[in-house]
Amino acid sequence: MADSPSPRRPTLDPASGAVRNAVRAGLAEADAVGAGPNAGEAGTARSGSGAVPSAIVAVSGGADSMALLHAAAFLHRRGEVCARAVTVDHGLQSRSAEVARRVVAAAESWGVPAEIRTVTITAGQEGLEAAARDARYTALDDARIDADAEWILTAHTRSDQAETVLLGLMRGSGTRSLAGMSPRTGRVLRPLLGLDREQTESSCSAQGIEVWNDPMNDDDSFARVRTRRLLAGLETDLGQPITANLARTADLCRADADFLDDRAEEAGARFLGVASVPVDSFTALDDAVLGRVVRDWVLSLGVSAQNLGAARVAELMTLIRSRNRGRLSLPGDTEVVIDRGLIVFQAAAKARTDT
Repeated sequence: MADSPSPRRPTLDPASGAVRNAVRAGLAEADAVGAGPNAGEAGTARSGSGAVPSAIVAVSGGADSMALLHAAAFLHRRGEVCARAVTVDHGLQSRSAEVARRVVAAAESWGVPAEIRTVTITAGQEGLEAAARDARYTALDDARIDADAEWILTAHTRSDQAETVLLGLMRGSGTRSLAGMSPRTGRVLRPLLGLDREQTESSCSAQGIEVWNDPMNDDDSFARVRTRRLLAGLETDLGQPITANLARTADLCRADADFLDDRAEEAGARFLGVASVPVDSFTALDDAVLGRVVRDWVLSLGVSAQNLGAARVAELMTLIRSRNRGRLSLPGDTEVVIDRGLIVFQAAAKARTDT
């Protein structure tokens, strides 16, 4: 009697295969180049070592991060990565604790150790979204350090990238903002930037993965939600691949911004923390470099970055280019004064009087 044929293993769906390959490629590229000089002190860069990389997988419970976790779990079981899932409970939703527990249960059922990090959010001047993001990244990096892991994997997609660029365009931002998110920033890897949100959703659907739809993603009070809807409308109305085009714009801008930032860092290093600088030292620089240099200069002297917008930097550049005696107020009761060939950073006259 002939043996009965063994049951066929289900074919891996294309979306899940794409997510797995993207995670694998992102880790391999990070291993090849190392963490770089801005990665921080904790963890060990194993550039080209061939050892198994270790990573914290940031999971919110949404389709993007659950697809990322599922792919990382597959690679974890194959011994290609040592993964640990971390979900950050911001406490901003009534069901957030329940969602966090479900994430942990899913990760552990797939063979990946997992934990919940709880944070308290206090909205600052930049708003609730920014405060939550800062708290989340702090919690994730703390988890990375505690686990002695090398990387943090986040599930940002090409769709997120397009929204970031469109937000920058609407705000009138410069090249760095239009560069969007980098595939690697220090210890943070974003391996899914080459994939669309539709692919992560398709992966979860094909694999029967339960996902959580955050109600904040439907709240029109958030600029990103309005931008997401605008982007979808533009693609429908124009019949153009706006998401892919904006993501490509980010790649092009990032190459330019990285080059200019490197030039500015080299040119401006000697001015950092120096309150009095010869004006000619600044006027010798091209505008694209000068803007970056003077911004870094005043930041190094204590001006808050969140209060120093592009318009104020442009005013400072105009004052410098004029070489004329003048004064410009800056945030934090400070000012710059040009006189006798020097540009001087100091406390504003009123602040000096008050003290």
